[in-house]
Amino acid sequence: MNKRHILCYGDSNTWGYDAVSGGRFDDDLRWPMQLARQLGEEWLLAENGVNGRTTVFEDPINEGLNGLTHLVPAMLAHAPLDLLLLMLGTNDCKQRFSATAQNIADGLRRLIAKAQSLAVWRQEPRILVVAPMVIDARIYDTPAAAGMGAGCAEKSHALPALMAQVAGEMGCDYLDSNPYVNPSPIDWMHLSPDSSVPLAAALAQKISQMLN
Repeated sequence: MNKRHILCYGDSNTWGYDAVSGGRFDDDLRWPMQLARQLGEEWLLAENGVNGRTTVFEDPINEGLNGLTHLVPAMLAHAPLDLLLLMLGTNDCKQRFSATAQNIADGLRRLIAKAQSLAVWRQEPRILVVAPMVIDARIYDTPAAAGMGAGCAEKSHALPALMAQVAGEMGCDYLDSNPYVNPSPIDWMHLSPDSSVPLAAALAQKISQMLN
């Protein structure tokens, strides 16, 4: 097996949700595909983003979105893994989960522990925690507010620091996506199309530092 395997595990901002069309960004535009291009031929990258996915919470309205439940088959499918990239937490901010920012960070901790325990690694577990883009408070003036609910923006702004702490305590690498991305002005919670290239470049640089 001559390629190193990376699994990108996330939500709609990994899937490539386009807030303008309500569909998906083109293959060449999504940040995982940009990352694959920048990493080069020695890497085999798997996209695994699902709209609405949480860290560990069961959605009472939409089934199949618990990130913990689906982590095991996703990792097994792409084993042996050299790197797991986790970018989750935005959907956990929904009012219907009644979760605090600390609860969300604890969910991330549980997800990391599960990933580290699986016999899917080529060598030792290597996990890159990516803090998702924070939700801009202007979401409350858009239709997206109905699905996210009160307090979503405020909770999301607390996540980068908490996730950095969890990553450090769990022996993971960490990157805050926020210096490299911009929100779509349609809903203020999904990545703008021009975020893909700078985010991928930052991730490629970080991964190179980690594994080379």
